[in-house]
Amino acid sequence: MDESVSATLAAVEVALRDCVASADPLVAEAARHLADAGGKRFRPLLVALGSQFGDPSSPKIVAAANVVELTHLATLYHDDVMDEALVRRGAPSANARWGNSVAILVGDYLFAQAADLAATLGTEAVRLQAQTFARLVHGQIAETVGPRGTDPIEHYLHVITEKTASLIATAARFGGLFSGARPEFVEALAGYGETIGIAFQLSDDLLDIASESVQSGKTPGTDLREGVATLPVLYALAGDDIDASAARLRELLSAGPITDDALHAEALTLLRESAAMKRARETVRSYAEEARARLAPLPEGEARRTMEALCDFIADRTG
Repeated sequence: MDESVSATLAAVEVALRDCVASADPLVAEAARHLADAGGKRFRPLLVALGSQFGDPSSPKIVAAANVVELTHLATLYHDDVMDEALVRRGAPSANARWGNSVAILVGDYLFAQAADLAATLGTEAVRLQAQTFARLVHGQIAETVGPRGTDPIEHYLHVITEKTASLIATAARFGGLFSGARPEFVEALAGYGETIGIAFQLSDDLLDIASESVQSGKTPGTDLREGVATLPVLYALAGDDIDASAARLRELLSAGPITDDALHAEALTLLRESAAMKRARETVRSYAEEARARLAPLPEGEARRTMEALCDFIADRTG
C-alpha cells in the first residue's frame, strides 16, 4: 500500500481516540469501546485512496476520514440495540454491557462528534454528512418495516444501498473533495464507493454462509439462525427449481429462524451447494465489475490499481 495511504490511516487511528474522548468517564469508556475493538477501517481507507487523486497531504483528509468512521461507529451502537446483539467485533456489545439507553445515547454522542468535526471542513461537508445520515436512517427504516408489497430482492438491495453503500460512497467522495481533486474525479470516486459498498455488504452476507470458520467475524450461519433473509436466501425462496434439494431448502427457509441445530446444518449445507448461492456470487461479481468500470475517468497509478484490487478481493472472497 502507498506510504501516504498508510500514514493517513495511522493518523486517523490517533485522531479517532481524541474524537471519542469525553469529560464523562462512562461516556468516554463506552464511546471508546468499539473504536478500541478495531474493525476493517474500510471507510477511512477509501478516503485515503480517494485523496491520492488530489493532494493527499491536505490537513482536511484525516478529519474527513474520521467524520465517516465516527458516523459508521455511531450506527453500530444503534444497530446492536435494534438487533439485540450480544457481541460486536468479538467483544460484548455496548448494549449488553451498559444497557440499551446508554448504547443509544453513546451512538448519538458519536453522531454529534462527527457533525462537529464536519463543521471544521466547511458547509459542504456538513451538508454531505447530513444527507448521508438521512440515507442511513431511511435504509434502517426500510429494513425495519420490510418489503411492504415490493419485490423482496429489490427491497433488500435498496436497504443495502442506503444503509451501507451510501456512507462508503461519501467516504470515497470526501477523499477526492478534500484533497482538491478535479470534479469529474470526485464524481467517479463517489460512484465507485456506492457500487463497491453494495458488493462489500453482499460479500459479507455470503461469507456468513460460505465460510467454514469465523472468517466473517461471526459464527457461520448466524443470519439463518436469526431468520435474517440475505440475498442467497431470497434467491432460493424466489426460485422455482423442482429438484428435491431446492424444494427442501425452500421448505426450511420459509419457516423463518432456523434454531434447531440439525435443521440449521442441513439448511446451511443445501444453501452452500444451491443455484441461489451461485447466483448470489454472480451478483457480487457484477457489482464489483461495475465498481471497476466507475474508475475509468481516474488516471492510472497505484491508487487506482489498489481500488481495482479491492474489486477483485471482494468478488473472490466468497469462493
